[in-house]
Amino acid sequence: MPTSASNDLQPAPPQRPLGASALWTGHRGPLQVDDDFTVLDDPLEQQDFTVVHDEGAQRVCESTLVVQGMYCAACADTVETALAGRSGVLDAQVHAATRRLTLRWDPARARLSELAAAVGRAGYRLLPMQQAWAVSQRTRETRTMLWRLFVAGFCMMQVMMYTWPEYVTEPGQIPPDIVQLLRWASWVLSVPVLLFASGPFFASAWRDLRLRRIGMDVPVALGILITFVVSTLATFDPAGPWGHDIWYDSLTMFVFFLLGGRYLEHKLRDRTAGALDVLMNRLPERVQRERPDGTLEPVSIKRLQPGDVVWVHAGQAFPGDGEVLSDAATVDEALLTGESHPVTRRRGEQVVAGSHNLAGSVRVRLQRVGRETRFAQIVALMEQASTDKPRLARLADRIAAPFLAAVLIAAGLAALYWWPLDPSRALAVAVAVLIVTCPCALSLATPAAMLAAAGALARRGVLTRRLQALEALATIDTVVFDKTGTLTQDRVVVRQVWTRDGIAPEQALQAAAALARVSLHPVSRAIVGAAGPMDNTPHLAVQEVPGRGLVATDDAGRTWRLGSPAHCGLDAAASAGQGVRLPADAPCACLCDEQGWMATFVLDEGIRPEARAAIEALRALGLRVRLLSGDRAGAAARVAAALGIDDVVADASPEAKLAALQRWQQAGERVAMVGDGLNDGPVLARADVAFALGHGAPLTQTRADFVVQSGRLTEVVQVVRLARDTLKVVRQNLAWAAAYNLLAVPLAVAGYMPPWAAGLGMAASSLVVIGNAMRLGGWRGGAAPGRDALAAAPAPAAG
Repeated sequence: MPTSASNDLQPAPPQRPLGASALWTGHRGPLQVDDDFTVLDDPLEQQDFTVVHDEGAQRVCESTLVVQGMYCAACADTVETALAGRSGVLDAQVHAATRRLTLRWDPARARLSELAAAVGRAGYRLLPMQQAWAVSQRTRETRTMLWRLFVAGFCMMQVMMYTWPEYVTEPGQIPPDIVQLLRWASWVLSVPVLLFASGPFFASAWRDLRLRRIGMDVPVALGILITFVVSTLATFDPAGPWGHDIWYDSLTMFVFFLLGGRYLEHKLRDRTAGALDVLMNRLPERVQRERPDGTLEPVSIKRLQPGDVVWVHAGQAFPGDGEVLSDAATVDEALLTGESHPVTRRRGEQVVAGSHNLAGSVRVRLQRVGRETRFAQIVALMEQASTDKPRLARLADRIAAPFLAAVLIAAGLAALYWWPLDPSRALAVAVAVLIVTCPCALSLATPAAMLAAAGALARRGVLTRRLQALEALATIDTVVFDKTGTLTQDRVVVRQVWTRDGIAPEQALQAAAALARVSLHPVSRAIVGAAGPMDNTPHLAVQEVPGRGLVATDDAGRTWRLGSPAHCGLDAAASAGQGVRLPADAPCACLCDEQGWMATFVLDEGIRPEARAAIEALRALGLRVRLLSGDRAGAAARVAAALGIDDVVADASPEAKLAALQRWQQAGERVAMVGDGLNDGPVLARADVAFALGHGAPLTQTRADFVVQSGRLTEVVQVVRLARDTLKVVRQNLAWAAAYNLLAVPLAVAGYMPPWAAGLGMAASSLVVIGNAMRLGGWRGGAAPGRDALAAAPAPAAG
């Protein structure tokens, strides 16, 4: 392999309009922006997160960004509100579970930096996905969370140690000065919990109040502040109107529980979306490009162009689609097929961006880079899925804000009720009500489960374009298959051999294969494959007649013909009385020698080996299976009979296919369509759920909800099973979140739940929802539908 003869640095990139408070730390490094967001306007950087569409006379940009500082659905609503109505903003949607923003904007009327600044004024930060998920950025966030958690936990243990004597002794057993000293010590230890550990709650609450909104952290911050203030008054004025009860132990405990729950939620959220994020960030940051003199230079992947020759080292992903120039490469193409076993790509064969080189350095000439690669198309599909809001999730988001307002009202009413009875108890009840309620669990119930399912499918090589499709797929009752290329293979096979008297089928196949082995025509390949190994290879002078067949002469001067009946001089009507057998409704090839007709090879599209098992499995799930084909009735009927499909529509044009699908839907059927051809686009777009096979036409894939990259029909069955399991988990999560709030709020109002228990309950509620969704992330298929499939999945780790 050539080695780099120069350590010269790359030419400096074009100057970006950076302000004094903006810092760019390198390619795919963390983007740190305070007040100046102009770095987001750099066209070179926008290539990573923005797609430009031409919609008539208007150019529309669609950017996918990560929102930092988000913790709940109310935060998502705040970001959307900050962008809604601004000039140039066409649409803004934030996904609470993944913190991703999909922003459609008009570049003629707005700049991305201005929109990011508007979000910044609301207290959040917009980052490109690659920067937000960079290792250094995530490490910094995790380290800060752990420090806050450590301070809260350490102070909690110390405060509990100072508070415990008052719980286990009778009044008067401890001298008053010692009691007061212990209270002062607890107050000192509670200050860092209030000022440092609780910082995120106060910052988020203040941001929401400035925007005249009620976020999830508003009741939490009020509860923390009220508890600390009342405990402080009781500490320094025990005989005052606020009484002598202190709540430092409850304060530090529920801050610790809330921070612990938020940290675990952060880790579980990362694992839930992990498959998607790993998929979208697997390209190398820099590669070795070969100069004309053969030396190597390190360059950013953004600067690669078609025609560049690069060296890809072992363990590195290919930066673009290209041609192998080395002798061979061992490649992991699980990105495309869902299979982890390596494949060998030899000189002149193709490799795709995102697949991994497993052994040795490989020299590759790039043919497609950036958004033109197959990898970029896959990433676009996954980004769309990760920012899609299912119907149930949108409903939960709308409930969150009114729910929080109701929480504040309930806390106030509880305090008014308890105040005449016991003022100190009234404050404890109000704090418990503020903290115990958890609309966050309600908002995460649906997207967490569906995102975990999308991640499990991504690991199987199935791409999800719409999360909403998982909900729809769980309720379908009919699966409709296209025939050609879907149930059948994209090659022909020899189905039957008819021969003249005295000739065995094996002899005819061997004789035909002697001619066909020199041709690359699909029919020739089918005959060679059916003949198997050649017993002996006669010497033939073979000539191919385009569109008709082959003509050969052997050493004895005899002439052989292989091809269409017309090429062999056969006519079905004239030959019927001469013993010649020709199929009436199937393609065929004929073999003739100097004596005339020798054999007819009846051809057919080979049925996919897994097709029958897939259809039987779908029927076992209670689904109706139909065949909808544009092929001839006879060919469609043969495939249907072989697979046990009774309902067949054949000879259907794209318009007829669409009309048939609409008839079924009008009859009340919920239909999933599986296809791969360009003419399947209209029916895929109209179906309730659409599957496209990975080898199909690109336009077909844009109409589909799921793209099965391996092309295996058994994956359709697994997706249906997982969709049903996902809907069950969503319902479990929604039931849990609703039941928890219906039970916890009355207990808090009645005074049966201290503030520390309220904090524990709130944290546990979100963790239960996300942990239940995590079971789908470990889903591998093969288990029976329903609870069995979930029971077979591994339990989620606690972070």
